Amino acid sequence: MTVRYDPHYYPYPSRRNMTYASRGMVCASQPQAAQAGLEILKKGGNAVDAIVATAAALTVVEPTANGIGSDAFALLWKDGTLRGLNASGPSPKALSMDLAHSKGWTGKLPMLGWAPATVPGAPAAWAELTRAHGRLSLAENLAPAVSLARDGCAVSVTTAHHWELARRRYSALQGEEFRAWFDAFTISGRAPRAGELRTSEAHARTLERIAETNARAFYEGDIAEKIVAAARTTGGYFTPEDLGAFAPEWVEPIGVNYKGYDVWEIPPNGQGIVALIALSILRGFDFSSHDDPETIHRQIEAIKMGFADAHRYVADRRFHDVPVAGLLADAYADRRRAQIGERAEDRKAGDPMHGGTVYLCAADGDGTMISYIQSNYMGFGSGVVVPETGVALNNRGYCFSLEPGHPNVLEPGKRPYNTIIPSFLTKDGLPVGPFGVMGGFMQPQGHVQVVMNTVDFEMNPQQALDAPRWQWMGGMDVSVEPGFSPAVAQSLNRRGHAMKFELESNSFGRGEIIWNTPEGTLAGATESRTDGCVAAW
Repeated sequence: MTVRYDPHYYPYPSRRNMTYASRGMVCASQPQAAQAGLEILKKGGNAVDAIVATAAALTVVEPTANGIGSDAFALLWKDGTLRGLNASGPSPKALSMDLAHSKGWTGKLPMLGWAPATVPGAPAAWAELTRAHGRLSLAENLAPAVSLARDGCAVSVTTAHHWELARRRYSALQGEEFRAWFDAFTISGRAPRAGELRTSEAHARTLERIAETNARAFYEGDIAEKIVAAARTTGGYFTPEDLGAFAPEWVEPIGVNYKGYDVWEIPPNGQGIVALIALSILRGFDFSSHDDPETIHRQIEAIKMGFADAHRYVADRRFHDVPVAGLLADAYADRRRAQIGERAEDRKAGDPMHGGTVYLCAADGDGTMISYIQSNYMGFGSGVVVPETGVALNNRGYCFSLEPGHPNVLEPGKRPYNTIIPSFLTKDGLPVGPFGVMGGFMQPQGHVQVVMNTVDFEMNPQQALDAPRWQWMGGMDVSVEPGFSPAVAQSLNRRGHAMKFELESNSFGRGEIIWNTPEGTLAGATESRTDGCVAAW
């Protein structure tokens, strides 16, 4: 006997308290994934092992936002040092501007299909993190995800909603390359419903092969062969060389000091520099309240400047110099800050040379903390699924420019501008902790709002995530979510911002935080914009 209810209808506001723990913590957008990470911590793994387990589990329980075909980034605090891992993949060598011209592509690559698919980096990220900094084997870390895929996992509310949106989207597509998506991700042509149990033997087998071979099967073995075969038969561009040549790259994080706290991001080709540019500008202002229209006006104008500069300069630094130091210099921030007046403006890139994702984080009792993100970009990504593998390929290549001479222009073997960005906060050389807000171009906007909520307005982690958000959409357009003050929106509108209230909060990011506490414990939070969970030990 069951009761009847609508899993998508929530007319009353709910409230969460932040969660405390001492021996370990995993925060993720899905409870089953967070529990997978906690299971690994209890088996003797550290925060790195836990994040790998959680990330792999998320490919099973939330395929609407990430998958085995994702790319990934991480910021890792271990043994008193912060390191970054860039596991975003390059375009196939066959993709070039000459090919784009021959296909009649202008402005951007196609959004779906083989053209925007780049080499997946997530399997290599799992293997490298485990090898370099884990305590357990990759097979042990991926075992919970294998079990979820083979034995079944219950579909969550938010995931079911986005799954149905994807089904409608792909139903309108024509082309042989899209048929495998329906075989892999629908039940007789329909999307799984909230609460329904879903299994995928193909997904389980692929995870097992990745685990058994430390991911080499994905790049050089039987899985790679299936990817290349699918490309050959349905118009793709991947070759064995494209996959076999890939390796993730350890990188030095970039950061700025914001009012006594150091905020860290992955360097370009990631867009974390957008948040850092904005914070460099905003640190010169004093703010009285989160809900003051002046506060939000200045935040929006600073974010516009950050995006204008990023879209002008950010690219794969192996192919093009990116003026990171100039973009984050104090003198440049001073000049940009002076340009913010009382009215909204359509911001352009400055001259620094003058003068869409799952986020997760984990911590253990020994002080290791990791901020991690992986994504297919737009939902399931390119819409291309490799038959019999459960691998949905990302569509990161859609972020390339097709403008000749642009730093981010399409080139063979190049990594595109990437939207996913993990972040980390330190103070006086000591870790405060990892945080992130997923959601395409909302991510740096969410980072700025969370940092200011924490530093300027002294919010606890849960408050910092729950506070109503705005999102700059381009030009003068700014969207705000339910719960945002109508009076503040009206004031911003009078300043020249074209304000729009959204009916749902799905597009305003979904975040997690873990902070170290003065008491020597851990404080974690997730938010109601997602099906998130803080798994604590």
